[in-house]
Amino acid sequence: MDLLKKINRPADLRLLTRAQLHPLANELRAFLLDSVSKTGGHLSSNLGTVELTIALHYVFNTPEDRIVWDVGHQTYPHKIVTGRRERMHSLRQEGGISGFPKRDESEYDTFGTAHSSTSISAALGMALAARAKGETRHAIAVIGDGAMTAGMAFEAMNNAGIHDDINLLVVLNDNDMSISPPVGALNRYLARLMSGRFYAAAKNVGKTVLPGPMLELAKRIEEHAKGMVVPATMFEEFGFNYIGPIDGHDLESLVPTLQNLKNLKGPQFLHVVTKKGQGYKLAEADPVLYHGPGKFNPAEGIRPATAGKLTYTQVFGDWLCDMAAADRRLIGITPAMCGGSGMTAFEERYPQRYFDVGIAEQHAVTFAAGLAVEGMKPVLAIYSTFLQRGYDQLIHDVALQNLDVTFALDRAGLVGADGATHAGNYDIAFLRCIPNMVVMAASDENECRQMLSTAYQYPGPASVRYPRGTGVGAAIEPGLATLPIGLAQRRREGASIAILAFGTMVAPSLEAGEALDATVVNMRFIKPLDLAMVRELAATHDALVTVEEGCIMGGAGAAVAEALAAEAIVKPLLMLGLPDRFIDHGDVAQLLAGCGLDGAGIAALIRQRFGKEEPRLVVNR
Repeated sequence: MDLLKKINRPADLRLLTRAQLHPLANELRAFLLDSVSKTGGHLSSNLGTVELTIALHYVFNTPEDRIVWDVGHQTYPHKIVTGRRERMHSLRQEGGISGFPKRDESEYDTFGTAHSSTSISAALGMALAARAKGETRHAIAVIGDGAMTAGMAFEAMNNAGIHDDINLLVVLNDNDMSISPPVGALNRYLARLMSGRFYAAAKNVGKTVLPGPMLELAKRIEEHAKGMVVPATMFEEFGFNYIGPIDGHDLESLVPTLQNLKNLKGPQFLHVVTKKGQGYKLAEADPVLYHGPGKFNPAEGIRPATAGKLTYTQVFGDWLCDMAAADRRLIGITPAMCGGSGMTAFEERYPQRYFDVGIAEQHAVTFAAGLAVEGMKPVLAIYSTFLQRGYDQLIHDVALQNLDVTFALDRAGLVGADGATHAGNYDIAFLRCIPNMVVMAASDENECRQMLSTAYQYPGPASVRYPRGTGVGAAIEPGLATLPIGLAQRRREGASIAILAFGTMVAPSLEAGEALDATVVNMRFIKPLDLAMVRELAATHDALVTVEEGCIMGGAGAAVAEALAAEAIVKPLLMLGLPDRFIDHGDVAQLLAGCGLDGAGIAALIRQRFGKEEPRLVVNR
């Protein structure tokens, strides 16, 4: 690590000779593998961006020149060469550095990115701001091939292509894989560019492009080469000067090509080809397995997990296959998260009823609406945080028309190491305000299965939220039983205080209920709320407490407060949930405890609000 130890900022990198860049890449890749194997995190994508990271910081004057990394989980090499090498041991841990670019972490993280396909829009804004201020700095967007399937990327390119006097470079990092393998016509188009002798010829294009007096001749050579390799590329139709494809691991191609592009005005598009897992054979062979591993021994690789409690994602995947066997109308949809959403078995068993639409959440929702119009039964498996991107379509295309679409919301609530960008904290609030929606929160694995069946059989839009990871270990009943819509379930009889718990908060609320001798109800439904239960609890208890793993503002507790107000019921009400701030990465259990949402924390907050000594409360004291 002799070279890497000298790199504490990109200015140090730019002091190296070109000949030293290749050994530096080897050291950086070795350090990256060793570091991620000890902390867990994203591996395959970062092994693939080592040379590209070095070349960008070597050629451009960062941070004065702005680099925006699309799909921010590929930025570990960037973090290492921008002064955070000694903090990599804290990656994605509470108080440590983020697994994504974060503006308040480093001046080199020019834009926070974790949801994909935003980089071109952000970089275009930066480039136009520089022009407006009379600055000559560059803006570079590094976007993956999977992220290019999103409409937002093309909206940005359409906007950028009309500005011929800006310093904007879009780098397409084409590794033939986003998280799940990319899909669609764009991927087939890129695959054709990569085939046979065309790719071999194109790799040398960057080497033929020279600055200075030879520039005009070089540009002619370049255009001739491009004409043979990629005639009438759609990228040039958008107004970009297209270069590539070139080998993204060949620094002898990358560096001179970037140097040339740095001297050109107007929107530039560089197409580089990289390999996920580059340099680590196990990750190269199975980049999906090594996409986001936990801790492992690099010499041995990832060992198969021992059998244990099912994750909620697995519960969904099993249910999906069972329901598909029972109903031929079922269609499964994912926006580029097949494995993450537990749909691998469904894809294998029912390939004609499985649709991966790419990183295109807006399209996914309206596509499901179109299927529903024709009498099909679409099930959209989508992370809570990603459904935010299809909110207009959810309202306008599904709910307004009262179409029969089932939304399986994975990663609801805190998600741990991925942090605030991926936390599903807001779905309760943004779903329950939509007419025609049914909103459910699962308290355990068996209830999750029953709720999925309930949502599926409901003749309108319905959602089931469930967390990342395992549940409480509840036995899962076979079959496809449903729950009565809008009916809560008493779990514990107590006195004085009634705790109305939603979803994952049922288990810790039961702990608090034992400590306080409180009544505990598993509310199950946020919408429609069990109004009869709310009335009964208000009539028989001195105070009500709502607990949810979601934002308090506009959440399930707010629904209870609205119900009480509508009934003109005056009753002390304590609403517990996630605070009005973004919660960073860390262990989920520790983060929840920090918000007072473990059993002890819930009991403590109730005592703090309603008094520690009195066994019963006096209303309006």
